[in-house]
Amino acid sequence: MNVSGLMSKTAQATLLLTSYFSKASSENAKPLTNAEWGQFASWLKEKSTAPADLLVTDPKALLSGWRDTRISVERIVELLNRGHSLALAMEKWQRAGLWVVTRSDPAYPWRLKEQLKKDSPPVLFGCGNKNLLNAGGLAVVGSRNANEADLIFTEQVGVKAASEGIAVVSGGARGVDETAMLGAMNQGGVVIGVMADSLLKAATSSKWRKGLMDGNVVLVSPFYPEAGFNVGNAMARNKYIYCLAESSLVVHSGKKGGTLNGAEENLKSKWVPLWVKPTSDSDAANSNLVSKGGRWCDKDIRKLNISDFLESNINTASQVNEEQADLFSISTQPQLLADCETESATEVTEPAQDTSILDKQTNSVSLAKEIVEIQELPSSTVKFYQLFVHELKQLARLPATADELVERTDLNKSQLNDWLKRAEADGIVKKLNHPIRFQFIEKLSSDL
Repeated sequence: MNVSGLMSKTAQATLLLTSYFSKASSENAKPLTNAEWGQFASWLKEKSTAPADLLVTDPKALLSGWRDTRISVERIVELLNRGHSLALAMEKWQRAGLWVVTRSDPAYPWRLKEQLKKDSPPVLFGCGNKNLLNAGGLAVVGSRNANEADLIFTEQVGVKAASEGIAVVSGGARGVDETAMLGAMNQGGVVIGVMADSLLKAATSSKWRKGLMDGNVVLVSPFYPEAGFNVGNAMARNKYIYCLAESSLVVHSGKKGGTLNGAEENLKSKWVPLWVKPTSDSDAANSNLVSKGGRWCDKDIRKLNISDFLESNINTASQVNEEQADLFSISTQPQLLADCETESATEVTEPAQDTSILDKQTNSVSLAKEIVEIQELPSSTVKFYQLFVHELKQLARLPATADELVERTDLNKSQLNDWLKRAEADGIVKKLNHPIRFQFIEKLSSDL
């Protein structure tokens, strides 16, 4: 199998250095951890070397000067020599519908880079519509053993999110996670599942088949796609659930376990706002989370608007400086697309697989159509935010509500709100109240 026809050289090198291709116990050399990869990648960049440069018969000459007791040159060379194992694994995974994105790929979710910097996973395995990875939305998490009332509430949260055009992000585990995802998926809503184990099995499961086929579901995992359940992996993936979302909701947390640890980590790191469902369960830690900075949501599902959770997000995305940005990629964050250029070390050949989230319209001013069309251009020329600003000149010449702009552009509402916030900060649009509308500022048109 010719792996080079499926992914870039940079992606191949990243996979070889950071991923398992079989059970961990059968691997001779242990792949680099996130922290180890960050350290090694920084050293490569200092030497003006790209990971792809290491794919030579004898990479030792390029590794001269590398000194680390934990990451020996021999370990790196042994990892790079697993090309045959990579090819076999990729062939198997591709047959099951899996794909791979690395931090060097434009499809890699910018929110993970923004929140986790160099600790973002170097590789994501996935299935489904990869264009959904930047949809944002609401992270819904909770216990595997939630009671029936909590599960009914959870399902309705998923249904409401779907009806409001807001993605649900969760972990795919039994209980609250799975219920929220299925509630949204069955209503045709967008679902992002971050799996801790068994991604290969999930990709072929009847449970997710409809959403995967309809292009409304994407399942991803930073772990070996055939890995079984592992407590450490389950704990580690919690941060990715929060960091792919814009806000979060804890339905039920035990007084110990993954839900509690993940929520506390989110509160400490201040990734996204944390909302908590009220409960009378004396064994729940929900009130503890509120005392640490979470906020109670309304316990009456009929009074909840999912958009209210997102609009409370006061953590605006900050610029990622050169040191924090990924070392071998272009930026995929909307706020940075207009300002960043592709680094010369990056080699990107993998095209987007599914453009259903940006449905092509016949309307000549449809922003969605233009974005789909420019996806075929070289990545260095893709500046989505600038295109959005250009279209605002026509779409918001007269005051328009966010809902009207969603209808005219066919963008996801979360994405639209992200770009409107930046456009307002840049002085390109002004926000009008009673009702809330947005209007393009004509005096800046000559500068665009």
